[in-house]
Amino acid sequence: MAKLGNVVFFCSLLNFCEPNDQSKSASKSLNEQGFLNKIAFPKWNRNVGFKNGFREQINPENRFWPPPQKENRFLSLFTVVTFPNGACTGASGDNGTCMTARECNSRGGSANGYCANGFGLCCIFMTSCGSSTTENGTYFVNSGYPSTFDSTGSCELTVIKSHPDVCQIRLDFDRFTIAGPEKMNNVCNQDQFIVSGGNPVPAICGFNQGSHMYIDAGIGSTNPVKLTFVTSGNSFERMWKVKITQIPCSTIYKADEGCLQYYTGVSGQLKSFNYNPSTGLQLSNQDYGICIRMERNFCGIQYTACADPVNNRSRAFTISGNSNTPVNAMIGSGPGPNNCANDWLLVPCAANVGRLQPAQALCTDRICGGTFSADLSMQSSTVLSTVKPFRLWFHTDNVEAPVDVDNRGFCLNYVQQPCTNNVL
Repeated sequence: MAKLGNVVFFCSLLNFCEPNDQSKSASKSLNEQGFLNKIAFPKWNRNVGFKNGFREQINPENRFWPPPQKENRFLSLFTVVTFPNGACTGASGDNGTCMTARECNSRGGSANGYCANGFGLCCIFMTSCGSSTTENGTYFVNSGYPSTFDSTGSCELTVIKSHPDVCQIRLDFDRFTIAGPEKMNNVCNQDQFIVSGGNPVPAICGFNQGSHMYIDAGIGSTNPVKLTFVTSGNSFERMWKVKITQIPCSTIYKADEGCLQYYTGVSGQLKSFNYNPSTGLQLSNQDYGICIRMERNFCGIQYTACADPVNNRSRAFTISGNSNTPVNAMIGSGPGPNNCANDWLLVPCAANVGRLQPAQALCTDRICGGTFSADLSMQSSTVLSTVKPFRLWFHTDNVEAPVDVDNRGFCLNYVQQPCTNNVL
């Protein structure tokens, strides 16, 4: 449930009083004498009346309005401003929670700009090694952030559910630069990022800025998730900033079960961890699902290898073989030189766009090699899949050399296809 922040303004209590002037002395009730039939009698004065049998001077205004009450008048300037503890963007560009200064300070946050039309403060939660957090939207940063970190050791954060209804934890790698894998078998044996306490998550290393993970937080309130950066080996300028978002079970943006990565939108881009066409190396010991939410009125999805502005021959899809030389696409799971037995990307029932499939054709699932295609080919193609839900699976073993050399992993652009598309 959303909480509310209250800001109380107490300006002053002002006392407005009318002056308590004394009434003027009464005028003469008989201004002058009048005569009728030589008989003298008092001339009528409209400012004179009778009260309780006695003549009394009357204020002319009282004939039409009641006399003013001579009493104090109070004006209270006491105001309570209430606003929800919703999401906000701080002055630094970081995401936070809108709350009062007192609440932000008591919960260990830092004020970073205004929100709620200036009545609240955008409270940012940022923590580092050896701590725990229950705050949604916490940033886990390296020691000394925003400076780099060049030391060895273990930096751990324990994430505790903010509410029993939380089912998943999303990790966004706003900054993620640690030492990459060794260059023979591409194993993360120097630096590692490890997630424990949730669903099985492969250890990763290298450069992963812009990537994300979804972690299963289990059911109940006693399932903490531990995030650990292990640094060792040679000197290296490391930096990390991981945003932690707790996702309730009842939300529509919860990832499907079994998805380490989850993308939304009709189009987008997905990459393997540590992908970089210039210097990145495909990581060993990977085994995880990549899911794309099927948008309404879309029945298929197409994948195309990303552009590679660095290499003469694209390395946007280089999973097996020696990518220092041209390598054709390999497909299938059986044994043989053109099959994918060790490292592969599974695309359910993949088919190249524009190619007519035989009536009894078997589905191509696994794709590997150095060219992205659902056929044995040296020419990269756009690949279509109509299996629902839209899901890929990426797998690598722990051996690269001597057959697999300098593979980068993959970068794919996807576009969902409407149900009215005649290729579906």
